Amino acid sequence: MRRRTRWWKVLGLAGLAGVAATGVVIARAERRRRAYTPEEIRARLRDRHAEATARGDDSP
Repeated sequence: MRRRTRWWKVLGLAGLAGVAATGVVIARAERRRRAYTPEEIRARLRDRHAEATARGDDSP
């Protein structure tokens, strides 16, 4: 009985570590995304739009 409880504890701790690691990755990506100024975002969107129209891409 004691071994079964130990496995559940290990599994639970591994799950918590996975959730924490995922949160770190998401927070890092969000910080990187917010580092752009509005002008930089507009310029990138304009470039992407011009590239898409040059290819004749009709998808949004």
